Amino acid sequence: MPISPMDEYLAHQTTETFDYVFTSDRNFYDRYYFNMHDSKGDFFMVAGLGQYPNLGVTDAFAAISHGSKQYVVRASRALGSDRLDTSVGPFRVEVIEGLQSLRLRCDENEWGLSFDIRFDGAVPALEEPKTFVRNRSRVMQDVSRYCQVGHYTGSVTVAGQTYDVTPDHWQGARDRSWGVRPVGEREAPGIAIEDMKNNVHGFFHQWIPLQLDRGMYKVMLDRDYEGRMIVEEAAFIPSIGRPGGIRHFGTPEIEIDFISGTREMKSARTRMPALEPGGEDVTFTSTPLRTVYLAAGTGYIASEEWGHGHYKGPLVVQGETFDMSTQAQRSRYAMLNETLCRFDLSTGEVAYGMHENMCLGVYRPFGFDEPGKMAP
Repeated sequence: MPISPMDEYLAHQTTETFDYVFTSDRNFYDRYYFNMHDSKGDFFMVAGLGQYPNLGVTDAFAAISHGSKQYVVRASRALGSDRLDTSVGPFRVEVIEGLQSLRLRCDENEWGLSFDIRFDGAVPALEEPKTFVRNRSRVMQDVSRYCQVGHYTGSVTVAGQTYDVTPDHWQGARDRSWGVRPVGEREAPGIAIEDMKNNVHGFFHQWIPLQLDRGMYKVMLDRDYEGRMIVEEAAFIPSIGRPGGIRHFGTPEIEIDFISGTREMKSARTRMPALEPGGEDVTFTSTPLRTVYLAAGTGYIASEEWGHGHYKGPLVVQGETFDMSTQAQRSRYAMLNETLCRFDLSTGEVAYGMHENMCLGVYRPFGFDEPGKMAP
């Protein structure tokens, strides 16, 4: 593989050029993620761009929940050797200031979804606990990531309507993650098929970057099918310019009320227990306003049409619109859900933002002892 512009930087970690990563695992990835909302519940967008060096692919997507529909534009191309090239069809991510400001663009296209927006962090980027999961001898997840909430500036167009995005009303969160987790075309399960046969597989995941003027409450909770902890986080980080440092809490507790016949969140209550003697717990409720369903066309949940890291050719750009007007339609895609919520806190504060939620396969603490079992 050739040298590339990235090799000009004094940042090498191995003796290889930057187009090689430290592992030959096909599942290595490197990704940007953004979400943006209007603080009213009328509009919610999720977008991302990823590179998969060992698969030779880079792809990007944007999904907007607007009205009763979800609009998706996505693109994929061969990665090549220049990993500084963050363009994929109409998409591009530009780092203006590391850990603080980024520009995200989707040029005009035949599907009528486009934007040119800038994200500016309101809190310092928060490094999350590392995720490490091994199934038998194989490492399934080995992921580093950081999270940040902030404000957006620019414009976005969808369904024939253009919004002026101003930082006084348009907020959201972003993350950066990289490492190993399943991507690309599905592999044969091998001996892991026994997990499916014996109902010993499942994943419970909650990720909440709760944005306030004074800072961010951050909750992350991953458990396996038995409810055993994989990774946890509960913390508060003050806004830039405000005094104080990171305050950590104990293991977060999340109670979820599901929509009957589904595993989609109807409401949730989260408790962050204080660690310091005499400290106060912080609790908040999550009341859903609208959802971007990542299983609908974005690649996070792979389908025959699209999946992260799937090779589609030298360059492919596609668009798709999903009818989400009924619960039956929404339930087809209710797997990994980016749910825009109103948060009511025990502090008396009210906030708006995303509660990412997933409960797949078997999850015995909630009585889901079979993969297809739904809430009563």
